[in-house]
Amino acid sequence: MKDFISYADFVSLGNASFGFLSIVMVMSGNLILAAKFMLIAVIFDSLDGWVARHTKGVDEFGFGKNIDSLADVISFGVAPGMLLYSACVTYSIPYINILVSLLIVICGILRLARFNVLADLTANSSGDKFVGLPIPSTALILGSFYISGIFQMDLALVMMMVVSLFMISTVEYPKFKGALVVAVGSILIVSTCLPQNILSIIAYFPAKILFVLAVTYLLAVPVMDLYANLRRSGPNVR
Repeated sequence: MKDFISYADFVSLGNASFGFLSIVMVMSGNLILAAKFMLIAVIFDSLDGWVARHTKGVDEFGFGKNIDSLADVISFGVAPGMLLYSACVTYSIPYINILVSLLIVICGILRLARFNVLADLTANSSGDKFVGLPIPSTALILGSFYISGIFQMDLALVMMMVVSLFMISTVEYPKFKGALVVAVGSILIVSTCLPQNILSIIAYFPAKILFVLAVTYLLAVPVMDLYANLRRSGPNVR
């Protein structure tokens, strides 16, 4: 194993560990803590690439890429699916929570499998864009929404259906790189996960900000693409 594993892979294992703990918390009925553990997994997921670059690790066999994808299935596929299922178990339409939760898992697996294939075809992959919505968005959107205090079951189900379908779409989402972006995002996530006991309109304010930013990222890119396509088509196209 020592011939395959690198420092970055331990970070990916931290991602998987918090994803697993999130699932355990769902099974224990502590959905708030489950959402927080999912968000912490996002921090680990954003750090593994940074660690790999700064330790000059060479993933000769693709071991790290596979560990990262397997960890993502746990933390951003199964864990959000379990959280959505439990959070919407009393929804008026029977079994819809199961179907949408399963959709998250299936689309997440498809998204990661396509990502790995495109990563091997470097000539066809773009270095500054993701093909389809990145899978950590499931944890960012659902986790922050649940913690924010404005959670609604019907909106969560619709939104996670949209998230799942955008994961397997061909919409190109920009990558946010750099230590500053990772640091700011991590601070916002940590602030979201801290205890919030303020009984006012600003309660869970960091979670609300994180939710708004994540949904903006989800919707702004396809809307701008649609607008660009409409402009290129011109007003006189018949």
